[in-house]
Amino acid sequence: MKEETVLTNEKSKTFKYWQTRTIVVTMIGYAIFYFVRKNFSFAIPGLTAEYGITKTSFGIIMTLVTIVYGLSRFLNGLIADRMNARYHMSIGLFLCAVANFAFGWGTDLSALITGETGGPMFTNTMVLIFGIVLIVNNLIQGSGFPPVARLLTHWIPQNELATKMSIWNTSHSIGAALVAILAGYIMGSLGTNMSDNPEVVATIAANLKVDPANTEKMKSVIESASHYGAWKWCFWIPAAIALVGSIGLFIGLRDTPSSVGLPELHKIHKKGKDSSAEFKAFVRKAVYRNKWIWILGIANFFVYVVRFAVLDWGPTFLKEAHGMTLANAGWTVAVFEIFGIAGMLVAGWVTDKYLEGKAHRTSLYCMIGVAIFMTIFLYLPNNTPSWGMILVLAMAGFFIYGPQALIGIAAANQATNRAAATANGLTGLFGYASGLVSGVGVGYMVDTINKVNPGKAWDYVFMMMIGMAVLCVFIFALMWKAKAHGYES
Repeated sequence: MKEETVLTNEKSKTFKYWQTRTIVVTMIGYAIFYFVRKNFSFAIPGLTAEYGITKTSFGIIMTLVTIVYGLSRFLNGLIADRMNARYHMSIGLFLCAVANFAFGWGTDLSALITGETGGPMFTNTMVLIFGIVLIVNNLIQGSGFPPVARLLTHWIPQNELATKMSIWNTSHSIGAALVAILAGYIMGSLGTNMSDNPEVVATIAANLKVDPANTEKMKSVIESASHYGAWKWCFWIPAAIALVGSIGLFIGLRDTPSSVGLPELHKIHKKGKDSSAEFKAFVRKAVYRNKWIWILGIANFFVYVVRFAVLDWGPTFLKEAHGMTLANAGWTVAVFEIFGIAGMLVAGWVTDKYLEGKAHRTSLYCMIGVAIFMTIFLYLPNNTPSWGMILVLAMAGFFIYGPQALIGIAAANQATNRAAATANGLTGLFGYASGLVSGVGVGYMVDTINKVNPGKAWDYVFMMMIGMAVLCVFIFALMWKAKAHGYES
C-alpha cells in the first residue's frame, strides 16, 4: 500500500510537470503564430503610402483571409481530434514562416510577372499576390489553436479548465502585444530614408491624397518616406522568429498523457473497426446537435467583430483619427492587449471561483463592460489627454478578451475532451466569419463616409461596434441556464 502511494505521488509530480510544460510550450508557440498573422495590419500604412492601395482593397483582403482562417480553424478542428498535436502545430508554424518570407518578396514577384516596377498593372498584380499569399498563410494558421484545444482538455481536469486555460489564453494577447511593439518599431526605424527624394515624396503625398501645401499632414508623408520599404521587414523578421518557434514546438511538445506513460484524465474509448463510427456519432451529438455550441458560435461572431476591428484597423485608426505616429500606435494597441491579458485571467478565475465553471455567464457580464467602455471612448472630448484615451480603450480590451477566451473554454467543456477541437473549430468558424464586418465592412465604411463627411468615419465604426456588443449580451443571455460542462451526459 505504501509503495503504491509513493508511485501515485511520483506519477502526480510527473503529470504536473508535463501539464505545466504543455501549457508553457503551447503558449509560446501560439503567441508566435500571431507574429506571422497580425503583422500585416502594421504593413498596411506603408503599403498604402508607397503604392496607393485603397482601404477597401485591404478590407477585401482582410475579409477573405479572415473567412479562410475561420474555415481553416473548422477543418483543422476536425483533423486535430484525430492527429498528434505535436506534429500538427509545429509543421503548421513552419509553413506560416515560409509564407511570410514569400510575402516580403511580393513586389519582386509582381515586377517579375508584369515586367514593370510601377503603374496600375504592377500594383494590381502585387495586390493579387498579397491576397494569394495571405490566403495560403491563413489556411495554415488554422493549425494553431485546434491542436491546443485538444491538448489542454487532455492535460487539464474540467474543474480547473477555465482558470488554467485563461492563463493559456493570454498567449493571444502576449503575441499580439509583442508583434505590435516589434512591427511598430520596424515601421518607425527600418527601411530606406527617401525623404530627400522629391519624386518619392510626391508619389506618397498623391497616394495618401495629401495636399503638399498642408504642412501638418505632410509630416505623415515625410515619416512614410523616411522608412521606405520597412513593411517588408514586418514579414521577414517575424518569419525568422516563427521558424525557430516551430523547432521549439517539435522539441517541447508531446501528445496525450498516455504518450508519456501517464494515465488519462478521462476514460479511454473503444478502438478498432467500431471506433470511427462511434466517434462520428459522438461528435454529432456533442457538437452539431448541441444548441449550446451553436449559441456560443453566434456569440463568438460578435465578440470577434469588436476584437478584430481594433486589432486590424487600430494602427490606421489611431494614425488618421488621432494623429499618432505608427510607433506610438503600436504601443497603444499593445496596451489594449496587455489589459486583455489581465481581463482573461480575472474572467477565468471568477468563472471557476464564483460561477461554478459557467463561462457563458462571465461572458455576458464582460460584454456589458465592453459596451460601456466603447461608448465612453466614442464620446471622449477632443482635448482628452492621450493617457486617458489609451486607458479607456485598454479597459474595453480588458473586457473583450474575457469572452474571447471563455467561449473556447465553454465549447471545450460542453463537447468534452473527445470533441473539444471540433467544437472550437465550429465556434471559430463563426468568429472568423466576422471578417465580413471587421474587414471589408469597416474598410468600405471608412472610404465611403469620408467622401461625404470627412473625419467622421471612425465615429460610425465605433457606433457599429457598440451595437454588436449590446446584441452579444442578449445572445449570451439565451444560454443562462446551461450547465458548466457535458461530461455527465
